[in-house]
Amino acid sequence: MIHQIEPSLVRSDSREVSVGLDRFRRKPDGTWVAEVRKRGRDVLRNPLINKGTAFSPQERRALQLEGLLPCHVATLDEQAARICENLDRVPDAIGKYVELTDLHDRNETLFYRMLVDRTEALLPIVYTPTVGEASRNFSRIFRRGRGRWITPRHRGHIKEILGHVEADIRLIVATDNERILGLGDQGAGGMMIPIGKLSLYTVAAGIHPSQTLPISLDVGTNNQRLLDDPMYLGWPEPRLVGQEYEEFIEEFVRAVREIFPRALLQWEDFKKGNAFRLLDRYRDILPSFNDDIQGTAAVAVAGVLAACRIAGQSLQQQRVVILGAGAAGIGIAKQLRHSFAQAGLSGADLISRVANLDSGGLMMEGRELTDDYKRDAVWPAEVAASFGFGADRVPDLAEVVDKLRPTVLIGLSGQPGLFTETIVRSMASHCERPAIFPFSNPTSRSEAIPADLIQWTEGRALIATGSPFDPVRYRGRTHRISQGNNVYVFPGVGLGALASGARQVTDAMFARAATVLAGEVSQQTLDRGEMYPPLSELRATTRRIAEAVGEQAIRDGVAKEPEGGIPAAVQAWMWMPEYPEIVPI
Repeated sequence: MIHQIEPSLVRSDSREVSVGLDRFRRKPDGTWVAEVRKRGRDVLRNPLINKGTAFSPQERRALQLEGLLPCHVATLDEQAARICENLDRVPDAIGKYVELTDLHDRNETLFYRMLVDRTEALLPIVYTPTVGEASRNFSRIFRRGRGRWITPRHRGHIKEILGHVEADIRLIVATDNERILGLGDQGAGGMMIPIGKLSLYTVAAGIHPSQTLPISLDVGTNNQRLLDDPMYLGWPEPRLVGQEYEEFIEEFVRAVREIFPRALLQWEDFKKGNAFRLLDRYRDILPSFNDDIQGTAAVAVAGVLAACRIAGQSLQQQRVVILGAGAAGIGIAKQLRHSFAQAGLSGADLISRVANLDSGGLMMEGRELTDDYKRDAVWPAEVAASFGFGADRVPDLAEVVDKLRPTVLIGLSGQPGLFTETIVRSMASHCERPAIFPFSNPTSRSEAIPADLIQWTEGRALIATGSPFDPVRYRGRTHRISQGNNVYVFPGVGLGALASGARQVTDAMFARAATVLAGEVSQQTLDRGEMYPPLSELRATTRRIAEAVGEQAIRDGVAKEPEGGIPAAVQAWMWMPEYPEIVPI
């Protein structure tokens, strides 16, 4: 299988890489050769090498596979067609997820070729919303371990655990499983999220799977359903907290730095307080970012910029209400304020353009807030007073929408149905093209159903959801519902950081990603009311975002220009799933 190496950081012999006993070599024409020591069934058991029925007669003979496979030599396309037929016979999404997981464990090239060629159809199966159900049922659908589970039992030995990985790991997605999508604490089942995210990195950015590592920091669970379940496979204790938790994370980060010194780390689905603290503490220690905070923010900002293009308005004309003050909500508020400031707003005018609400209502001065990370999103008393909000009562969402008259409404509450008919009609009464983003995942947690939003706004709403929804037919017109999926941003940011050799992932790199993503939406797509490019264009969009992010890293002083330039470096990383030539050794 192909095993690519970052061209800006390696020596002239970097076209040869060892993974375990095998070696992968990239030829000058861009094709790859796998030099394989394994023989017989050991070849078929290795998903990085296994071609299944696509092994040629010569390869079968040399690798001692004769008699182990049917005689027909299939092409990659024939194999993909067979998998599609099998998937069509599976009645439900979770069943299809299990089928694709089994394929992932057998033949990684075929798995990724399926996803690259059928991204729009299969993304909802391998990621949201199906991955949420897979996380909840992890212990019952578990087939084979992938990545690394690190538990409190491994304290003092985490470096040893990571040292057992025989590969040139460049990309890690790690979670402590506490805030999985909108489902909360899923214990060991949260591992499905890093596995899914890394699959998307390969699909969108072409990062080869042999260079990726999903990690579950399984520090326990406070989900009593899991603790009471005799089939639960995770660490069956309450969560580590306080100093024990901090020391566990510190040991993990130090081990990553030592074992994988050139790796990029993505923090995933941590509880909001931990998410902000760990990001701030370690972003200067090793290249790292938090997709829930920064990736979601970039996707949201891109959606707002695209909505401005559809409405024929400037960013300065927008007023945004965000329902939800977790990692994503605060992250979006921060990046939106940065964008408003870049557009020339300042002072009270800048502050008032973004209003954040948590479960207690508008976050305004005078309220008691127990979470320090929310402080930057709090409105000063004078700004709240300018809209008629006094210190005697905290306004709810309906009152904020009525008085602020937002043009953009973003939901990250994790609570379904909070964008009610009354609230949406109030918004639409003063806004010709209201942009509404019920971003909570999975589908069951969405703040509103697109069909309702279309009806309540007489077809004028611009809608982007967190999970996929079917098109809506209204008054003779079909409204396709955009999906504000983080897959539009994090693969491009990761690829740009790796290709440039960035020592740090800066906020400016995400801001650049948002601007590029908004610009990738064609006029034809905008005319249909959609705010993101088609998923069929995902790889091309990711490449352009990666190039811009890499250039921004150089501007920010956290990377150096690679030999041949950023576009060539990005292209060199992007693997297309194709079977390599195999040379037995």
